[in-house]
Parts: sequence; C-alpha cells; structure tokens
Amino acid sequence: MKQQIEPEILIIDDDSSMRMSLQRLLRTMGYQTRAFACADDFLHADFAPGSVGCLVLDVKMPGMSGIDLQEELRKRGLEFPIVFITGHGTIPMSVRAMKHGAIDFLEKPFDENDLVRAISGAMEKCRETMALRLEINELQSRFDTLTPREQEVFFHVVAGMLNKQIASELGTSEKTIKVHRARVMEKMQAQSLAELVRMAGKLGVSPP
Repeated sequence: MKQQIEPEILIIDDDSSMRMSLQRLLRTMGYQTRAFACADDFLHADFAPGSVGCLVLDVKMPGMSGIDLQEELRKRGLEFPIVFITGHGTIPMSVRAMKHGAIDFLEKPFDENDLVRAISGAMEKCRETMALRLEINELQSRFDTLTPREQEVFFHVVAGMLNKQIASELGTSEKTIKVHRARVMEKMQAQSLAELVRMAGKLGVSPP
C-alpha cells in the first residue's frame, strides 16, 4: 500500500498579515501550509492528483466569497474540510456553512487555541479521507486482476446468489462456479462473504 502524504493546510484570506501570521503559527506546529489571497488564486493552483487538504477560509473576500467557494467545491465534488474565519459573520451564514460540512466557524479576533482545535479536527478528517482513498485504490487494483468471468461471478456472489443459481444464470456447472468463486476470494483477499460484500460496497461496483 502506498505511503500516505501529510495533507496541507490551505489558507485563503485577502488580508496578507493574517495569512502570514497563520502560516507562522501553523508551521511552528509542524503543518505544511500554502496561502492564497483569493478564492480564484486557489481554484487555479496546481495540486497533485489525489491531494487532500484542510482549508482555513475567510468568509468575506474580493470576488468569490468563502461561502461561494465552499459551494463551488461541493459542485466539483471536492470535499475539503473547512475552518471558516470571519470578521463579518452572521448566524444564518454560520448555520449554512456548518450544514454544508464546515468543521468550525470562528469570528475574528479568535483564540489561537480554538483555531488549533478546529484545525486538528479538520486534519484528522483529512487523514481519514486519505486512508479510505488508499484502501479503495488497493481494492480497485485487486478487482482489476479478476478475469471478465470472475467479475461476473463476483457480482452474483455479492448479490447473495448460491453457486447453483450462479451456474444456472451463467450457463455453466456448479463445480466451475466453485473454482471461479475461490479465485475471486483469493484475488480480492477476502476471508468471508461478508468481507467481500463490504469490499463491493466500498468500490461502489454493480453488475454491468
């Protein structure tokens, strides 16, 4: 399995002094950081494929607001954990942000300890996301080693069909299905039917 890369903390704030102070604080804690002056700069930045990070995001900025950026990321299917910071927050705004998955919503001037706690929670969520992504990639690699016939058997097995039912469905013998089923379990490294079903769920695969 590939080694996990530590996720970055991505700071987006039009206030340069705030960006610098946040970077200093977070780097002293051992975090990797990158800072952007606006949402547009962030959206046009280069990121490694599969990279994961936590956003420390100002709400009110020139151009696209932090709330609008959150919505844009959701549309693109990018699930970044977000810690909002703002000097112009409202209760409806904070409720909307939290409803859409924000980790926290801190009003300036905020306590550094509150920020650190929020970021720690966001980074833990990042690590969980990365671990799940690595697991799914590994499962996909195993699934890709199955032959077309073994994939057919895989689909029928996780659907709960018995060997004789699968044999009838695929027009072959029950003995042949037993062989294919054993190879599926071996290649997928599944110790039980329940584990194979969980793997199928994580892969999101279904019969063609």
